[in-house]
Amino acid sequence: MSAVADRYAEFQALGVEVISMSVDSQFVHKVWNDVELSKMIEAGGVPFHMGSDGGGAIGTVYGVYSPAQGVDFRGRFLIDPDGVIQAMEILTPPVGRNVDETLRQVQAFQLVRKTGGKEVTPSGWTPGGKVLNPGPDLVANVWKVWNPKDVYGKK
Repeated sequence: MSAVADRYAEFQALGVEVISMSVDSQFVHKVWNDVELSKMIEAGGVPFHMGSDGGGAIGTVYGVYSPAQGVDFRGRFLIDPDGVIQAMEILTPPVGRNVDETLRQVQAFQLVRKTGGKEVTPSGWTPGGKVLNPGPDLVANVWKVWNPKDVYGKK
């Protein structure tokens, strides 16, 4: 949460709104923000809305709520302007998420949306990187225009 909050301006520059959600109450969120998060974020705390899912209803809809444990598992959902989930990542608590990867995926989905699917991003794509133009000519010819070695540098 603090890593996303620290880079919130980058999300805003992409037109993205961030909302966090947990089963904790708004009072627990406030204490957590004031006592801990505010010390990690230059802006003095989390600049986006921290929602409370006390009964797990929202987590249940998104498939991350554990009734046995009474918690929402840590997840990330990229939802497009039409309300469609385009990507999701759910990790167990010992492994943290990667904000760079989240920003990269947002930019990739935005590019595909902007081009109406005429350009798609291959594995390892980064902004400004090589894109693919799907169509009959690309079928069985991807190898002519893209290779994983181009991105990952392995020989």
